[in-house]
Amino acid sequence: MKTMKIYIGSCIFLFSCFIQFNSFAETSDGSGFKEQRQKFYEQMKSSGKKDKFSAQEKQVMKQAADALAKELPDPGLKVGAKAPEINLKNAFGKKISLYAELKKGPVILVFYRGAWCPFCNLHLHVLQKNIPNFKKYNAQLIAVTPQKPDKSAGQIKKDKFPFEVLSDTDSQVMKAYNLYYELNDELVKVYKKHDLDVEAFNGKGRNVLPVPGTFVINGKGIIRGAHAETDYKERMEPEEILNILQKL
Repeated sequence: MKTMKIYIGSCIFLFSCFIQFNSFAETSDGSGFKEQRQKFYEQMKSSGKKDKFSAQEKQVMKQAADALAKELPDPGLKVGAKAPEINLKNAFGKKISLYAELKKGPVILVFYRGAWCPFCNLHLHVLQKNIPNFKKYNAQLIAVTPQKPDKSAGQIKKDKFPFEVLSDTDSQVMKAYNLYYELNDELVKVYKKHDLDVEAFNGKGRNVLPVPGTFVINGKGIIRGAHAETDYKERMEPEEILNILQKL
């Protein structure tokens, strides 16, 4: 498993690029995630954003990335596994059951870190543009995040997401899908110093995140496609999802 490379030169300054992402998303086309990611890198480079992390802070982030790769060398449930049931509230307080939704057809289940993560946003926008293609196979997209419902509601309103966004506020679903991890105290301090307060999104004492993961689940609740990497810049492509849906 590749480690998370959180060096600023190769990984983008997360906190300033969150702002840069907003204008980028509005002009992004319907291409795949990797292509959009590359365009995003190029736009960030041309914007002249400077590295604001000290060498010591970079070392803290690298150590956290290495530790996560060791802690979760093979994250996420695998193809052929039975998908654990999900009963979570959406952004507007309605409880959603995964297995109730599966009665309607396949589900593309996406775990993302939060509205603050530009790579999560980029992936969700790319998937959003492919919803008409997913619907050809009677499949729907459902997202799960540790952030509070009000944060998701704001994100849905801003980005006009037409899919359910569920809040895993007690982390049980992230754990069931083998994606859960906690940010260490040193990393939390670095994040807060640079104006990223994960607790402000997730709730007090919840410096927790999922390894970003995507699962394609058939109507019987069996996982037929899976992607999860500790490198948060890597995501499942819409094309791969469609290839899996074609075979269900």
